Amino acid sequence: MLVRKAIEVSGIVQGVGFRPYVYRLAGELGLAGSVCNTAAGVSIEVQGQCAEVDGFLARLPAETPPLARITSLSVKEIPCNADREFQIVTTHQGEAVQTLISADVAVCDDCVREMFDPADRRYRYPFINCTNCGPRFTIVRNIPYDRPFTSMSGFTMCGACQAEYDNPGDRRFHAQPNACATCGPHIELWNVEGRPVEAEDPIAEAITRLQSGQVVAIKGLGGFHLACDATNAVAVRTLRERKRRVEKPFAVMVRDIGAAERFCEVEAASRQLLVGAQRPIVLLKRRKNTTIADAVAPCNRVLGLFLPYTPMHYLLFADGGFAALVMTSANLSEEPICIANDEAVRRLHKLADCFLVHNRDILLRCDDSVIRVAGGRPRQMRRSRGFVPVPVFLRDDLPSVLAVGGELKNTICLTKGSHAFLSQHIGDLENAESYGFFEEAIEHLQRILEITLQAIAYDLHPAYFSTRWALAQSGTPQIGVQHHHAHIASCMAENHLEGRVIGIALDGTGYGADGRIWGGEVLLADFAGLERVAHLAYVPLPGGEAAIHEPWRMAVAHLVRHFGSDFVRELPLVADVPQKNLNVLFGMMEHGINSPLTSSCGRLFDAVAALAGVRRTVNYEAQAAIELEMAIGDSSDESAYPFDLVAEGKGWVIETRSLFEALLRDLGDGASVGDISRRFHNGLVEVLAEVAIRLRAQSGLERVCLSGGTFQNVYLFERLCARLRSNSVQVFVHSKVPAGDGGLSLGQAMVAAYKLDQSRVSG
Repeated sequence: MLVRKAIEVSGIVQGVGFRPYVYRLAGELGLAGSVCNTAAGVSIEVQGQCAEVDGFLARLPAETPPLARITSLSVKEIPCNADREFQIVTTHQGEAVQTLISADVAVCDDCVREMFDPADRRYRYPFINCTNCGPRFTIVRNIPYDRPFTSMSGFTMCGACQAEYDNPGDRRFHAQPNACATCGPHIELWNVEGRPVEAEDPIAEAITRLQSGQVVAIKGLGGFHLACDATNAVAVRTLRERKRRVEKPFAVMVRDIGAAERFCEVEAASRQLLVGAQRPIVLLKRRKNTTIADAVAPCNRVLGLFLPYTPMHYLLFADGGFAALVMTSANLSEEPICIANDEAVRRLHKLADCFLVHNRDILLRCDDSVIRVAGGRPRQMRRSRGFVPVPVFLRDDLPSVLAVGGELKNTICLTKGSHAFLSQHIGDLENAESYGFFEEAIEHLQRILEITLQAIAYDLHPAYFSTRWALAQSGTPQIGVQHHHAHIASCMAENHLEGRVIGIALDGTGYGADGRIWGGEVLLADFAGLERVAHLAYVPLPGGEAAIHEPWRMAVAHLVRHFGSDFVRELPLVADVPQKNLNVLFGMMEHGINSPLTSSCGRLFDAVAALAGVRRTVNYEAQAAIELEMAIGDSSDESAYPFDLVAEGKGWVIETRSLFEALLRDLGDGASVGDISRRFHNGLVEVLAEVAIRLRAQSGLERVCLSGGTFQNVYLFERLCARLRSNSVQVFVHSKVPAGDGGLSLGQAMVAAYKLDQSRVSG
């Protein structure tokens, strides 16, 4: 019997070869009909004998292209017509936008093979791509994802490229960036003044300059990189000085997986990440005595490695013979990455010696993603290129909310139906350029998603730039969300949890409900609200922001609180601090002058690191805590420093006097930094586990969510998970979004959406 079915498909189904896949599948089964992109996804009609149509419906979701992801599929029967063939037809316009855009992905193996084949017409073409690879998110202006809505709209395809683009049987059918050397983008090498350098082969000339120790700004998929030879210590130090990046590690792009394994220990999960289509930076344990310059990651046992992901990267490594290149975001520290050629020359002329540019516009900046394997699974540390704008899939449909994140590691989040769209990494909102990027990201996501906002969610800290922006938006309801509540809600959201959980939120800074600085919190929480049931004891933050950059101040704050100022004066920790300065510091803490109280776990790590001799001052965020964790590798001690649980209301204050008494004894006995670090970490694990187990007994709650930037500490994370699970506690953690502030906006959106729904019910 002849039947005709209409099928609507939503998800990541545009720009991933979905229409030609449908065309080929219909052809195999002898079906007539059509397929087209719509603003909602893909619309299909198939007509044929009942058995063949049923076969089509069974195979359609099971055999999709590798980059496609179906999130919904609906089928209805419609009247048959006179169709005798299957066609790919013009995109439908006018529907509400619901489709999902694929992220930028690495050039595929097929394209790499063609690029190095002298017989291929795209031999050594540095913009080779096909339906299965290349740029997407960073070149799209609007959807549907068709060439006129991308930055390729200005390049008219030659006859050969157009024939590929029009042929449903070709790998480049409707590959929107499709081009060749005849009709597509091209490369130039520019000097620091932005003028073209005479060079027969710009890539070859850039390689020569890299080999001579120069810094080259290279335009990639989501922005420029600053590159230099990672084995050339002088070149790396030069880049550090110019970029004003004193010690924070640089990312390193390596030739291939073999090079990665020579430089670092690469287990199976990390290997899969390195070679995958997203090509994130993967944090790996560094091998000893490699040729990578120490200045790439000073005082650090971890390297961030990633593999080539654009055709130009492959050509640089193939022709240059490099084993590894530093590839760091092209910016001054904490500014957004550069994306436009003229912008790069203007902002980077004092950082780079030359510019390897191209004339395909990047429409939206997108930094490299950073991932680390912990607990046997990948954990996002910076979710950006390769993963954005793929949404976090939620349990239920939500109102449309814009959440604007925090001040550091900012991302924004837009909810639409059962999808939460997190932006790429925006960074720290501490300068005009970053704030402009923040506004740009909001505008871009709203435009491509066509969302009508029902509320804006923001952090309670009144001084955050994101909060100020949110409160300045008139006409849309604004909902404030406490920082650590948002952290736990974020973890709940990606794990599809409902109801109340025990939440452990550990980080450096978050504005508390009492106006103090929180950061070492145990909560009973759901999307409706939170109850603070335990926290690290408050200590002063002497000098405010200065204490974050000078961990010795936090050590002084803890010790003065427990043992008095006279005791502290005799410690080697303050031997080089003038007595006058110490007196001022003591006075500030005593009278509460520029010394806000904090329960921050990050600042506790700083205090321990300073006392142990790891780090008295820092040059980048969390440096003291990172180096304290790395010191664990020198120890096998399984003992734990004690903490004290002091009753407070229905919960507890986690006191640290016993911890510092034991630590000071160890220092007096000459204990190693590794042993001190391990005992501190073990003690923190034990007291947090004890609080969670007590709360389970009191509340009957079995589920514990871990969130906050401190849980990027792999030792603490893995040990606490194991300790809780050994006591039959259900532990839920992050994997799809960062545990740190990069995932904050998701939690804000969830809390705000819940409050909107509740207000409607009560109304």
